[in-house]
Amino acid sequence: MSWSLSLAAPPETDLLDAFFLATGKALYLANAYERKCQYVLRVGNLVTAHQADPSLALEEIIAAAPADKLLGGTLHGLAAHTMGQAMDMSVLHKAREARNFIAHEGAAVGYVWSASKDQILRQASKLRVAVRDLSHGDNLISQWCHGLDEPHGPQPVDWIRTYPKTVETWVFGSLNELIPTEDAEPNADPRSPGSFGARKQPE
Repeated sequence: MSWSLSLAAPPETDLLDAFFLATGKALYLANAYERKCQYVLRVGNLVTAHQADPSLALEEIIAAAPADKLLGGTLHGLAAHTMGQAMDMSVLHKAREARNFIAHEGAAVGYVWSASKDQILRQASKLRVAVRDLSHGDNLISQWCHGLDEPHGPQPVDWIRTYPKTVETWVFGSLNELIPTEDAEPNADPRSPGSFGARKQPE
């Protein structure tokens, strides 16, 4: 083990730039997913506290509400709440696992000064699977956020339908064309990657 950067130029500079842009976007979505789950549970706890004792002032309800937890604890709290009975918790837990992968392993291509095209695209393949799982959980919890924020407004059904594909396109851009297609799970071994140099760079 030595320094993560080197004076030697990476052999796949353009591909690494595109890959790290994708991992950054994926991390943004992962962080947002966690915050949205916390928000929905927080509102649910406030409603439950008010229903239990309508005489409490808002400040008292807020002070008595449980503190935010990490994502795993938040999802367990949602599952135990009345709202959780109307949610597909398996989708949310799969998104949690995807969030963990993105946060802890998403950018793991080894040393950039020696990472090969094959290494980078194999990792991108795993990342894409995680992003897909995350997008489905994010899509579900976002509908609850929308319902809480705009209780009298209709759900944007067309946006909900296209959201996972929109996420994938936004995260990976033209890099998506190079990622091997056999990526059913984050640990899958993809097929041989294509050539990045002949493609237009992601914007």
